[in-house]
Amino acid sequence: MKWFRRIILFILAIIIIVSTIVILNGHKLYENSLAQISLSDKINKIKSDENYVSIDNISQDYINAVIAVEDHRFKEHGAVDFISIGRAIFSNIKSGKLNEGGSTITQQVAENLYFIGESDVVSGKIAEVFLSMELEKNYSKEDILEFYINIIYFGEGYYGIKEAANGYYNKEPKDLNLYESTILAGVPNAPSIYAPTVNPDLAKKRQKKVISSMVKYGYLTQEQADNISE
Repeated sequence: MKWFRRIILFILAIIIIVSTIVILNGHKLYENSLAQISLSDKINKIKSDENYVSIDNISQDYINAVIAVEDHRFKEHGAVDFISIGRAIFSNIKSGKLNEGGSTITQQVAENLYFIGESDVVSGKIAEVFLSMELEKNYSKEDILEFYINIIYFGEGYYGIKEAANGYYNKEPKDLNLYESTILAGVPNAPSIYAPTVNPDLAKKRQKKVISSMVKYGYLTQEQADNISE
């Protein structure tokens, strides 16, 4: 059995070495990105945009919808939600498809700020984790959610909730009703598919997922959900 133990130890050593290299590469990418523009400068640049809107001026229905469908444990976990990652892996293996991701809202902010479109996907994901920890250390959950809502893409050239609310519904974000909020909360998952002007039927199908998540996590009663209409 000695040869078997040696093989196992050899495999473990390879895994540790490869993992270390990947983590170091990701950390280097993280450091290089912040060297080009610091996190605080990046945030200040985003907040200076004329279409940036504070979370106090956004419909509570929309905020609830986003948390329910994107990261229902957002206020409870840190930069990374290992429970969500485990659940996503199990679900994807079970279905044989990549139906779920385990990224937190904080990780999505990190990706959009620095690493979206990163060619080295693995290093990008590691860098994303380091930046997520930096975000959680320096900003409140409310701040991070506000950043997220203001930088995500909604299709049709609309970035952020103000452009999306203005463009799709000719409304300000604070005036979105429950129907509009649940439609828009579902769009960023796949803007080219779920944009209401592109695929109204698919947008409504995604909306049903948003609404069911809101019911599941206590943001809506089933009766309220059943009575949502345009």
